[in-house]
Amino acid sequence: MSDDLDARKSQILWAVVDDYIASAEPVGSRTLAQKYNLGISPATIRNEMADLEMLGYLEHPHTSAGRIPSSKGYRFYVDGLQPVAPVTDAEKKKIHDWYHRRVRRLDEVFQETARLIADVTHNVSLVLAPQAAQSTFRMLQFLPLDMTHAIAVLMTDAGFVENRIVEIPDGATFADFQRMAGAVNETLSGKALSDVTKTDMRRVRDAIGDESIFVAAVEVMHRALEGRSEDRLYLGGTAQLLGNPEFQDLERVRAMLLVLEREDLVKDILHTHAGEGLEVTIGRENKSSTFWDSSFITATYHVDGRLLGTIAVLGPTRMEYAKAMRILDYVNTNLTEMIYQLKW
Repeated sequence: MSDDLDARKSQILWAVVDDYIASAEPVGSRTLAQKYNLGISPATIRNEMADLEMLGYLEHPHTSAGRIPSSKGYRFYVDGLQPVAPVTDAEKKKIHDWYHRRVRRLDEVFQETARLIADVTHNVSLVLAPQAAQSTFRMLQFLPLDMTHAIAVLMTDAGFVENRIVEIPDGATFADFQRMAGAVNETLSGKALSDVTKTDMRRVRDAIGDESIFVAAVEVMHRALEGRSEDRLYLGGTAQLLGNPEFQDLERVRAMLLVLEREDLVKDILHTHAGEGLEVTIGRENKSSTFWDSSFITATYHVDGRLLGTIAVLGPTRMEYAKAMRILDYVNTNLTEMIYQLKW
C-alpha cells in the first residue's frame, strides 16, 4: 500500500485501473459500485476518486465524467502485481508450439521471439540480440557438399550460426576438415569471439599442420564477425499500435513509428531500461515525450550467467500488465534452454 493511501483508497484505485485496462473507457463511481464489491455508496466512491485525483493517481478527461489512471496510478497497480503470476498451460503450449513449428535455425530464434511476444501480448515487441563478438564460441562443424567443397557451420552460445561454403584445397580431404574442426573446438571452446587471440589461432594452426586448411578456418571466423559489431534489433507487431483506442491519433502513431524506425534510438532506450529481472517504465516515467502514453516492460536474458540481450514489450499505458509481464518473464527465463534445444 502506498504511504499516502489508506485501504479504501487503495481498493478503489485498484478497481479503477483494472476496469480501465479492460474497457478503455473512463471509469465513474456508479460503474465501480455496480461491478466491484466495495461495500460503499457511489457518493463515497466519488469523493474518494476526487481525493485520488488530487493526489495525482487519477486524471479527469475533459470530455468525460469518469476518470482514468495517471502514470502514478498505473505504478501503484503494477507494483501490486508482484510476484509475477505463472503462465497458463495454454500460453505455455502456444509458446513451445511456436518455436517448434517456426524455428528451424538458431539464427531465427530472435526474430521469432519478437513475433511470438507480439502475437501473445497484442503489443509491440522488441528483442535486442547480442553482437556476435560478445558471444562465446560453441562449435565449428563441417558438412560435406561435394568432392571439392564443404559447408562450414560456426555456432555460438547465443544462437548465432554462420554458414559458409569453403573450398577443399588440392591434396586435402573432408577428413582433414573434420580434424581441423576438432582442433578449433578444443582450443576455442568457451572463449568469447572478441577474446580470441593470435596465440589461440597459432595453437589451432599448429594442431592442424596444414596452412591452406588453417586459412579456411580463419576465413570462417572472420565471416562470423563481419557486420556483427553491433547488437541487432528485432521488432514484432508494430501494426498492433493501430488497434489501441489510445493510438487513434495518427500523428501520435506516426511519431512513435518514426522513433521505432531509428534503430539507434530504440537500442538506447532498451539499454537505458535494461536491469535485472523485469522492469516496467510507465507513461511519463519515459524520458522521451513520444512514449508518455506508453509503457515498456523489459527483461534481460543471460546465457551461462552472462548478460547478453534484452527483450521488451511496448504498449499503451492501458496495457494488460499482468499478462505481458508473465509472458515476458517466461520467455526470458526459458530463452537459453530454447536456444540450446534448437537444431539448425
